[in-house]
Amino acid sequence: MYNGNDYYCWIYCRYLERLGVTVGLYIYETHLHTKESSACSILSGAQQARIYKKAGYAGIIVTDHFFNGNSSVPRNLPWKERIDMFSAGYENAKEEGDKIGLSVFFGWEANYKGTEFLILGLDKQWMIDHPDMMSWSIEEQYKNVKAAGGYVVHAHPFRIRPYIKEVRLFPDYVDAVETRNVGNGNIEFDRQAAEYAKKHNLPAFAGTDAHGYEKERIGMGFNKKINSIQDFIDNVKQGEYQLISNI
Repeated sequence: MYNGNDYYCWIYCRYLERLGVTVGLYIYETHLHTKESSACSILSGAQQARIYKKAGYAGIIVTDHFFNGNSSVPRNLPWKERIDMFSAGYENAKEEGDKIGLSVFFGWEANYKGTEFLILGLDKQWMIDHPDMMSWSIEEQYKNVKAAGGYVVHAHPFRIRPYIKEVRLFPDYVDAVETRNVGNGNIEFDRQAAEYAKKHNLPAFAGTDAHGYEKERIGMGFNKKINSIQDFIDNVKQGEYQLISNI
């Protein structure tokens, strides 16, 4: 949290004010990958934690690519061993975060034929207990995640990439929409996502989609420190947050 206690914080606070951001917010990254689990990331969980602490964030949500996406976890291992390997990026980030004073929460990015979702509010044990989750449809995913108290965010819904064959929208099977994503590299994708979220009265998310290449970061700001991933979800449901850009 930036509170103006020293000169450099003061400079940064003035910068945030020019961007229209309320000074004193606790800022959280909502979309982040680690090289332990995501084949496309170049930074470890511990490295990501240190970078975000230095940037002034209060916390991060680690959302590595699951096995149906760009995962670095071998496919030929027993299910529990695969989940253990998948969770390593989060666990390394959490261990470092505990040392340096950065909150680190668990999530993942699920992929269904190129359409991607951030899954929040569930844990490693839940994944271990559901080895059938790889076979779920988008509707089944939502039903099972919600039954367990989880939260589903449609990630970069209008992104166009070679691995995304078509834009597919599921307003009845998501809880929120990622309307700002640095990884999109195209403001039009964000604009369309914002219109879509507004049309369906869905909360808007902002996430860097951090892999280690990005030159800017974004996130979501809260007036108080977030104590858990469920606390994060509850505050989003209540609309008590701001979307933060250009960090």
